[in-house]
Amino acid sequence: MKAPSLALLGLAFVAAPAFAGTTVESCNRSVTFDAPPKAAISNDVNLTEMMLVLGLADRMVGYTGISGWKTLDEEMRAGVSELPELSEKYPTKEVIIGADADFFFAGWNYGMKVGGEVTPETLEPFGVKVYELTESCIHIGPKNKVSMQDMYNDLLNLGRIFGVEDKAQALVESYKAELATFEATVSKGDTPLRVFVYDSGEDAPFTAGRYAMPTAMIEAAGGVNIMDDFEKSWATVNWEAVVERDPELIVIVNYGDVTAEQKIDFLKSNPAFADIDAVRNDRFVVLEYVEATPGPRNIRAIRKLAAAFWPN
Repeated sequence: MKAPSLALLGLAFVAAPAFAGTTVESCNRSVTFDAPPKAAISNDVNLTEMMLVLGLADRMVGYTGISGWKTLDEEMRAGVSELPELSEKYPTKEVIIGADADFFFAGWNYGMKVGGEVTPETLEPFGVKVYELTESCIHIGPKNKVSMQDMYNDLLNLGRIFGVEDKAQALVESYKAELATFEATVSKGDTPLRVFVYDSGEDAPFTAGRYAMPTAMIEAAGGVNIMDDFEKSWATVNWEAVVERDPELIVIVNYGDVTAEQKIDFLKSNPAFADIDAVRNDRFVVLEYVEATPGPRNIRAIRKLAAAFWPN
């Protein structure tokens, strides 16, 4: 990254000038805020870190969907130490309403499900406005291929919503400058490295497709996601496609009950994968869940990927 340390995120929110009201685009909706939210809830570790890096902890009544997936790490603990976890996994409508929330920052398959009980439409009658994670919008309509701009867009929109637009703009500009400097200096190969993202699943792998953040991160690091023509974000493919496309390196997403080491052992011990270039040459890199999903740690994760792609 190196973005502002999460150790600094406990700093008190500094009041912005008078808020005149703002409208932001959230997937296929326009959402208008007459005043900054005062009782926000975020779902998932990466979305919560976006709130924290903007100094919004004191505008929050809690968070959801972190401990149930075992995605909380030491770097994150200090930032949320004063906040309650209202639900270990996806929250119910009753949890959100019961917390007297006025804002829910979530995404499709990041706290909300299409057709589920928690959606912008079901929360609206209770005075809870919803902002949707940009990466997740593909689940409810068309969007452009994922890019780092998706993450930047969320930070900028949160800045507008909470009246900290200057802070959000400065943070995004720092990320862009750091990434540009890195890309100008890193020594990449002549052709992009073929990369596969292994999230989970043994019978069939759950992976990142064209609309998932790792695709943009892999490209920034000098690789190509072998599933970048898969018209999904995070979804399941078949192992035959992975073997056929023969990745030179495999990114392991680390979270949940199955450890990264166990995932690597599964790939290395299965004879069906023995001829995959990455398996044969023992080329794996581990990204924590919070690094692989849109959020403040993405730039740091790109550096980690590039170091694994181009070790020499």
